[in-house]
Amino acid sequence: MNLVSTAIGYPYIGDNREWKRCVEAFWKGAKSEDPFILEMKTNRLNQLKRQQSLGLDLLTVGDFTFYDRMLDLSAMFGLVPARYKWSGKKVDLKTYYTMARGANDVVACEMTKWFNTNYHYIVPEYEGQTLQLTHNYILDYFTEAKEELGIITKPTIIGPYTFVQLSKGYDAISKASFILKLLPLYVKVFQQLVDAGAQWIQVEEPALVLSLAKEDVKLVQQIYKQIAEEVPAAQIMLQTYFDGLSAYEELSQLPVAGIGLDFIHGIEENMSSLRKFGFPKDKVLGIGIVNGRDVWRAHLAEKAMNTKAIISLSGVKEAWIQSSCSLQHVPVTTKSETKLEATLLNALSFADEKIIELTHITSYLSINTWTGNSSVSQSILAIQALAQHQARNNSRVKEFVSLVKPEDFKRQMAYKERQSLQREALQLPDYPTTTIGSFPQSEQVKRTRSAWRKKEISDTSYAEFVKNETARWIQIQEEIGLDVFVHGEFERTDMVEYFGEKLKGFAFTEKAWVVSYGSRCVKPPIIYGDVEWTSPMTVKEVEEAQQLTSKYVKGMLTGPVTILNWSFVRDDLSREQVANQIALALREEIQALEDAGIAIIQVDEPALREGLPLRKENWNDYLAWAVHAFKLATSSVKNETQIHTHMCYCEFNDFIDPISALDADVISIETSRSHGELIHSLKHHPYGLGIGLGVYDIHSPRVPSVEEIEKIVNDCLEIIPKEQFWVNPDCGLKTRHEDETIASLKNMVAAARKLRQQKEQLV
Repeated sequence: MNLVSTAIGYPYIGDNREWKRCVEAFWKGAKSEDPFILEMKTNRLNQLKRQQSLGLDLLTVGDFTFYDRMLDLSAMFGLVPARYKWSGKKVDLKTYYTMARGANDVVACEMTKWFNTNYHYIVPEYEGQTLQLTHNYILDYFTEAKEELGIITKPTIIGPYTFVQLSKGYDAISKASFILKLLPLYVKVFQQLVDAGAQWIQVEEPALVLSLAKEDVKLVQQIYKQIAEEVPAAQIMLQTYFDGLSAYEELSQLPVAGIGLDFIHGIEENMSSLRKFGFPKDKVLGIGIVNGRDVWRAHLAEKAMNTKAIISLSGVKEAWIQSSCSLQHVPVTTKSETKLEATLLNALSFADEKIIELTHITSYLSINTWTGNSSVSQSILAIQALAQHQARNNSRVKEFVSLVKPEDFKRQMAYKERQSLQREALQLPDYPTTTIGSFPQSEQVKRTRSAWRKKEISDTSYAEFVKNETARWIQIQEEIGLDVFVHGEFERTDMVEYFGEKLKGFAFTEKAWVVSYGSRCVKPPIIYGDVEWTSPMTVKEVEEAQQLTSKYVKGMLTGPVTILNWSFVRDDLSREQVANQIALALREEIQALEDAGIAIIQVDEPALREGLPLRKENWNDYLAWAVHAFKLATSSVKNETQIHTHMCYCEFNDFIDPISALDADVISIETSRSHGELIHSLKHHPYGLGIGLGVYDIHSPRVPSVEEIEKIVNDCLEIIPKEQFWVNPDCGLKTRHEDETIASLKNMVAAARKLRQQKEQLV
């Protein structure tokens, strides 16, 4: 039996976010192109050396990116929209980053979630272009590792079916043309890799775990038949993850050398398929046995037993022992953490530790004994110690959960009745303008917060700084003329981390960063115990801001499902149980805000859709408890209190009903990069509550004109009654510069005022 340890992918950001700092220095002009490219190369090679030192048998290249791997493929295949005025040669860095981030004279490509993760990818745009292989960067990485380190690696690429499924710009007719243009380019890439000495090519096809119609299955069969015929020497490991392989009976017979299956998130379906259909004996089986999406230490004895059972059931002669998906979804190493409680730290496993777990499992299965300082007993003891921790046995939280009643999930009045009361109480103008929550976190804000965390300044000095910055932005909002203000969130680093730091049951790391999109990195909290509210978390800052203005200042909270989905969550309770614990904690905070006189409270749920099962037929159960968690948090308020929520990029065409079920008085949606699609959807599925469709893209530095915003609003008003419509940016403004933020908001307010004037003239 031949066993090989490998990882589908590895985090590219580095222990200390070296990748992020390098990229952002290049964007700012502080680093020129040649030194930038050289530093990126050094980072790539260091990451390979590191994985080699951890004991992996087969290393992966092609998992590195300069921004996003889907964008990399768009650039490699010449899938560059006409608006970027590309010359047709190798895509230069300026064009590449303009596609990702936009510029003053051109909007960026759309960005959306990578399956059900918190990572965002750049959506490829097909406009009927003549596609071409502009530059095989994966070949560069393979050759680089071979020549610089003497390693024959496993190059990886996102597969053609997944790439097409996640692209936009084609219909049922042009899809065939798109694939016909694309396939020869994949063939060229594979042939060049084979010619360079690649023994295996990992082709990632996570879209094969989605629901597949018969025509989809036939399309996949045709794609891989053509690849096998044109590059017969290519040994392809067809890699799936995030769920069980769909149409297993047919797709397991594809003409590839191996198939990788997720035995974490897809274990039930994949095991059932193995029992029912077996596994081709001439193929290598990739066994995704270590969770690439959580941070918990693996129970090595259980993992080894499960892997043995899978190997026995499949009857294969060769297997890869691997992560369930790319390790880019977890932090790099627990060795960077010096402040976590020992019981918790011992129970954690990040990318490096997961690689060690893979090598231990592989070694045990090969020689039938455990090596590495009693690794198996250590894993058992660490897991048991955490289970017995007092944080997981909070009697007060358990009592609160047991007292929840059906009426706790429902507002006192229906929306239409509440709307009338709120209009009378709030006296807002038509097309009220507001922002989503955060304002630019300047270098001074970041430096001051860092100094406070390092105890270089006192709590009093830091609080005074935040108070002054809040007051400055209240005055700026007065000058801009917004109708509903926010306090700016200068005391907050991350919209989930901030609340987790004030709730029991959460732990926070020093350097456990993961990429959310581009160079945007987050440190997800770790929910390891029962979640409990102990004192007000946001009241002081919002109350102080409200005292500075006669305009309403929104209370700003992150919703229970977003806190859940943007955290690493304990695995001893169901996600529904944890969500309800968070909701009850937020319910107490909302009550505290109401008691302080805050009339508008925003409870953001940008990650509501992320928790959806990948297949639509499995959505109902998740949506039921996710919506209930939001309503459990928000339904106790007075009828006159206006509840807002916010959602980020995702496909809303099939999601209007769950959004409506939240029963929030106003929802703001991040839509500027796909505005027309949502407008089209709302024509067919009207939304009956208050809504603000983001009128400009906050991910881009460009300042939209008054006319541009006015057109967007007018388009929206064709399908949304003015009584329901709000005017707001796409999302929070934390990452933007102050000058562009003020200029954009002034134009947004001017557009809303023009609409009011037009209405008055008509009257």
